[in-house]
Amino acid sequence: MNTQRILAHFQESAELKLKSANLLAQPISQAIELMFNALSNGNKILSCGNGGSAGDAQHFAAELVGRFERERFPLPAIALTTDTSIITAVGNDYSFNEIFSKQVQAFGQAGDILLAISTSGNSGNVLAAVEAALEREMRVVALTGKDGGKIAQMLTDADVHINVPHSRTARIQEVHLVAIHSICDGLDVALFGEEDAN
Repeated sequence: MNTQRILAHFQESAELKLKSANLLAQPISQAIELMFNALSNGNKILSCGNGGSAGDAQHFAAELVGRFERERFPLPAIALTTDTSIITAVGNDYSFNEIFSKQVQAFGQAGDILLAISTSGNSGNVLAAVEAALEREMRVVALTGKDGGKIAQMLTDADVHINVPHSRTARIQEVHLVAIHSICDGLDVALFGEEDAN
C-alpha cells in the first residue's frame, strides 16, 4: 500500500486535533465541571453510543470505574451499551431506538449525567436517551461531529456540547477519544488534586 495514504491519515488527524484544541478546550472544561459536581454530590454518569461510539462509551466508563492514570477509588459510571440481554430484549420487544432510553429511565436520576456520543448527532437511540435524560432532570454532555445534528438542537443551556467540526467519522472519533481522556484527567485533578511532578 502507498505509504502516502497512511501518512495522509496521520496528517489529517493531527491537523484536526490542533484545530479542535482551541475550539473544544472550553466545552471540555465545562464538561469536567459538570461531571465533577455530579460525582461530588453522589450522582453517577451514564454513557451511550453506537459502533465505535459504543466503544468510546465503554472506554469512558472503564476509566472511571477502574482508573485513568492514577490510583484512586472507583467513580460511578455505567456504559449502557454492554448488557446484551437488556439491549436485545428492548430491541426485540420495543425498538432499537429505545435500547438506551429505557436504561436511562431505569437507572437515571435527577443530577446524574448522560454522556451521549454520536458522530453525526442524529443517532435515533442516542436522541431518545438524551430526551429521557432531560425528562429526568439529568444533565447531558454530548460528543458529536459535523454540525451537531439533532442532538445540538435538543440541548439546554445547562448541558455541554463538544462538537468536532469535521465530516469524516474516523477523524471525529479520534478527537472524541482525546476529549474523553481530557475529561478523565480533569476529573482526577478536580477530585484528587494535581499529582507531584516526578
